[in-house]
Amino acid sequence: MPPTQNLRLTKFGQYGIYLAFLILCIVLAFSTPRFFTVSNLLIIGTQVSINALLAFGVTFVIITGGIDLSLGSMVAVTGVVAATFAHPDTYPLAVPLLAGLGAGLLFGAFNGLVITKSKVPPFIVTLGTMTIGRGLALILSKGRPISNLSDSFNFIGGGNIFGIPFPIIILIVAFIVCAVILNKTVLGRYMYAVGGNEPAARASGIRVGNVKMWVYTICGILSAMGGILLTARITTGQPNAGAGFELDAIAAAIIGGTSTSGGTGTMTGTLIGALLIGVISNSLDLLNVTSYYQQVVMGVIIIGAVVLDGFGKKD
Repeated sequence: MPPTQNLRLTKFGQYGIYLAFLILCIVLAFSTPRFFTVSNLLIIGTQVSINALLAFGVTFVIITGGIDLSLGSMVAVTGVVAATFAHPDTYPLAVPLLAGLGAGLLFGAFNGLVITKSKVPPFIVTLGTMTIGRGLALILSKGRPISNLSDSFNFIGGGNIFGIPFPIIILIVAFIVCAVILNKTVLGRYMYAVGGNEPAARASGIRVGNVKMWVYTICGILSAMGGILLTARITTGQPNAGAGFELDAIAAAIIGGTSTSGGTGTMTGTLIGALLIGVISNSLDLLNVTSYYQQVVMGVIIIGAVVLDGFGKKD
């Protein structure tokens, strides 16, 4: 492939998502007047918040050359753990929050520990922990939803501050923190180095195992945030919650330009990828299109993003 053509494909792979998102929004603005109403935009932001949190976490993982299929199960088990301590007049709000986040931290750290110490591929390890997490959620909840949660806990998923839904505020804060970690810290630089060339990173003195431990732990914490947010939104701890969430999160990261081979990705791209998925879902609802088509559209977009990523790497 000529260098100039390769350069064009690489640039399109980097910035095409922004153009696609802009074009989609313009088309929807003309297709349905309800799309650009304040209420609908807030609905999109609220719906996107959970997927975006998971996508931020898995972006770290994919940049290092890994994958995490246990995200949905972590959402379920951390949501159940948080709901267990969120009954009114039982514990202060900090207890269910710390319990849920702690469960996510331990789950993510366990993923990282097994992957780094056993040398088993992340796909296999997280496929196993996906099943473990779902089983733990069912055991802890005894297979039943946990309800009667406190108003202060439910506010996390359904409240608002100055008219802005609280999930959107959490999303914005999480995005800023993740972007700073990836772009402004030594750990972020190490992530790119490990994903770009792991043997070279190890030879240069980077403790690859420690980097992966941090990455999967952070991913677990962000998944726990998503689990707490979902539990607070639906006001119950559901052991079957989060099924398939890992696929949407991975899709958002890939669509946003995170390379499946590692070493490339941005939090801004992942956010746009999550928003694109949310806008597509919302637009299909507004246009009264059956939700079945959403899966087809998302599959085509994911394949297209991966194909462009592959073209961008060819000489």
